[in-house]
Amino acid sequence: MGDEITIQQGFPDELRSSAAELYDAAFGAKLAIAMPNPISRTAVLKAAFNPEFSFVAIRDGEMVGIAGFKTAQGSLTGGILFRVLKEEIGYWGAIRAVLVLSLLERKQVASQLLMDGIGVSSKMRGRGIGTKLLHSLVEYAKKEGYQSVRLDVIDTNLAARRLYERVGFVPVKTENFAYLNWLLGFGAATQMVYSLNGGA
Repeated sequence: MGDEITIQQGFPDELRSSAAELYDAAFGAKLAIAMPNPISRTAVLKAAFNPEFSFVAIRDGEMVGIAGFKTAQGSLTGGILFRVLKEEIGYWGAIRAVLVLSLLERKQVASQLLMDGIGVSSKMRGRGIGTKLLHSLVEYAKKEGYQSVRLDVIDTNLAARRLYERVGFVPVKTENFAYLNWLLGFGAATQMVYSLNGGA
């Protein structure tokens, strides 16, 4: 088995399960508020993902990292619709999930590429995969004429914030919602921006 890691935009249908498992490993605790059952949750992600709005890291045919993004045309998780939720978690579960997910929704603006989550396989951490995925997103944003790349990091995820700062993301605003800490499991989120030169 080789150690070469390749980064590509999008992924084929046969890697949908891997993508869902990677994303859930990174964001399952947050998504569990909306979809408590891990099997149903990964099934929703597998069905809902729009692969073209992602960059993935591949090693020996296996997906070992994923980074989603959001544009005016769509997003990696943009397919998490009521219909998909209802099929996997039932009518009332879908209603609850939609309400909770609406609290986590972030609006994308025309001049900004919005990150839609990043995750790296636990067995492959420390090899720079997250950095490579972030650089790929930045290069894509430059090529597409965006002025900046934006992400949000919660106050409990200090390791992710350190990674973003190393790559060049700068904190611009922190939102506090301690009143929702009991529900969301975190009390604040910091918006971080990577500014691009010569954007449209």
